[in-house]
Amino acid sequence: MSHFMKTVRTHFDAVANHVLRHLTNEEAITLNLSAEDTLYVRFNANRVRQNTDVQQMVLSLQLQALGRTVQQSCTLSGNLDADCDQLSATLHACRAEVAVLDVDPNQVAIVNHGSSDEEFTGALVAPQDVVSAILDSAQGCDLAGLYAGGVVIRANRNSAGQSHWFATESFFLDYSLYDGPKAAKGSYAGARWDASAWAANLERTRDLLEKLKRPTVNVKPGQYRTYLAPRAFADVLGMMGWNALSAAAWKQGRSPFKKLVGREAHFSPLLSFGENFGLALTPRFNSQGEVSESVLPLMQAGELRTLLVSSRTAKEYGLTGNAADEGEAPRALDVACGTLVEQDILKAIGTGLYLSNVHYLNWSDPVSARVTGMTRYACFWVENGEIVGPINDLRWDESLYDALGSKLLALTDWADIDPACDTYYTRALGGSRVPGALVEGWTFTL
Repeated sequence: MSHFMKTVRTHFDAVANHVLRHLTNEEAITLNLSAEDTLYVRFNANRVRQNTDVQQMVLSLQLQALGRTVQQSCTLSGNLDADCDQLSATLHACRAEVAVLDVDPNQVAIVNHGSSDEEFTGALVAPQDVVSAILDSAQGCDLAGLYAGGVVIRANRNSAGQSHWFATESFFLDYSLYDGPKAAKGSYAGARWDASAWAANLERTRDLLEKLKRPTVNVKPGQYRTYLAPRAFADVLGMMGWNALSAAAWKQGRSPFKKLVGREAHFSPLLSFGENFGLALTPRFNSQGEVSESVLPLMQAGELRTLLVSSRTAKEYGLTGNAADEGEAPRALDVACGTLVEQDILKAIGTGLYLSNVHYLNWSDPVSARVTGMTRYACFWVENGEIVGPINDLRWDESLYDALGSKLLALTDWADIDPACDTYYTRALGGSRVPGALVEGWTFTL
């Protein structure tokens, strides 16, 4: 256990005990801690442009009283006396707010969901060696990107006796290589830095950048056999977190997967996926302290097994919850692999498109689960199993009922981890493990 983990654990227990001692008999409370000790290094033109070490602890209090629920957050300083004073003030503010709210008919009572304790220790590059570990292999490149590495913690306690602790030590390097206005995207992440793995990762991105130097091919709008590399396919599947797998969205008539739930449509038998907390990307417990199954099947051979159901949704609509968080989006999506081997990808495309990345995704028609987006970075035109050259950016618009249904030809026999790289307010947890996908007749509109 790192020094930061020990310090945070001791401090969280102390401030939590302070708050719990000051509750009345009519009150119940849930405490959620988000903490990190992360080294952030930003690169541009193969040089360090910004570097900083962030240590922070943010505590969220959810108070229930008189049939009402209030939540407020505050940043902890690490000084016990100061933090106890601040939490007392926050608790007082919550009580004042509870007194003026309407009763919540769908309030989920705070109960004891048990306890858990998980810590994952990594083998990261020493902070003083991070720059050389990244840039020495990238000599001669125009590399831009962000490295974030260190400890991330999530903890939960409540007044019913519940206690959860999750701490992980990991890193990600989200980067691009540039050749003038053209760029190839890469990422390297994990719990253990491996110099040879990083070198191989970088070499694959260099190879894509080299192919971008070929003459650009003007591809007209139309439908083409298309390969989506794991990062691109992960972004497409990420749209399922935008209401598609939400039980609340389904009950409220705004789910893009309404036809799937009603058995009016199904996906390809090649497609199976679920939540897999064994990937250690995020804790099994949610913000209420409910603990999910280690593996929760969502889709099996193209047939929907279950939606994500939070306790609030379960209470409101008479469903059975499965420890989903209130957003009812996947937190650790794991997609089963197929049989397409890497060396056969171009041959399997034949003539069509190879997409390494996509962006600007959104629902263009949620009723038909239709998604729109743009190609990005290293995307190529392929003829007769050979890359001819890069393409200009294209807008695409495709129904997931088709792309993940009758149009899905194959999935690769390997999958890549796509970790959450968000750093708004704090370093995010979560991510997915996704293979590449070959799709027939992917629709390009502009």
